[in-house]
Amino acid sequence: MFFDPVYLVILGVGFVLSMGAQAWVKSAFGKWSKVPTSRGMTGRQIAQAILDARGIRDVGIEPVQGVLSDHYDPSAKMLRLSPDIYNGRSVAAAGIAAHEVGHAIQHQEGYAMMKLRQKMVPVASIGTNLGLWITIAGIVIGISGLATVGIVLFGGAVAFTLVTLPVEFDASARAKRVLDEQGFVTGEEARGVAKVLNAAAATYVAAAVAAVLQLVYWAWRAGLIGGRR
Repeated sequence: MFFDPVYLVILGVGFVLSMGAQAWVKSAFGKWSKVPTSRGMTGRQIAQAILDARGIRDVGIEPVQGVLSDHYDPSAKMLRLSPDIYNGRSVAAAGIAAHEVGHAIQHQEGYAMMKLRQKMVPVASIGTNLGLWITIAGIVIGISGLATVGIVLFGGAVAFTLVTLPVEFDASARAKRVLDEQGFVTGEEARGVAKVLNAAAATYVAAAVAAVLQLVYWAWRAGLIGGRR
C-alpha cells in the first residue's frame, strides 16, 4: 500500500508544501534578521517590555539552543528564545520575540483555543506515535475495528494540528499590534515583521494540509469513506 500512486501523490504534496514553507521562512528570516530596528532593542528586551506593559510578572525569559527554536512553555510560564532572537536587535528578532509573548498573553487571558490545544496534547501525542501504525495493522490483518481505532487516534493528532492554526495566527496578530502600539518598530520595520510572521505561519498551514490529506487517505483505505478498499 505504501506504493499506492495516490499515497505517493499525497506524500509528494506534503513534501512540496513543507519545503516551500521552510524556504519562505528561511528567505524572510534571512533578509529581516540583517535589518536592525530603529530602537536597537534585543528580542529579550522587547519581550520583557511587552510583558511589563501587560502587567505579566510571572513569566520568565531564558535563552534556548537552536535556530528558530523559540517557544512559550505554559507549564513553566517561560519564554524560551533562540540566540539569534534573544540577543538579536533585528526586525526578525523583534517579530518572533513578540509572537512568543503573544502566547504568554493568550495564557494570561485564558484564550479558549490555547486552552483547548493544551488539553489535546496527550491525545495528539498518542495519535502521532501510534495512530497510523494501528490503522495500518488493522488494514493489513483485515480487522476493520482496529483500523477505525487507529483512524480516530490519528484524527486526534490532526485535530491538534488544526487547532494550532488559530493559536498561532492570533499570537502573530497580537505581536504585530503590540509592536506598533508600543513603538518598537517603524512602518517599514512593521512590514518586515509581518513578512517574517506570515512565513512562519505558512509552516503550520502546510503541516495542517499534509495531515488532513493523510487522514482522508487512510480513512479511505480503511473503508470509512468512499467504500471499502
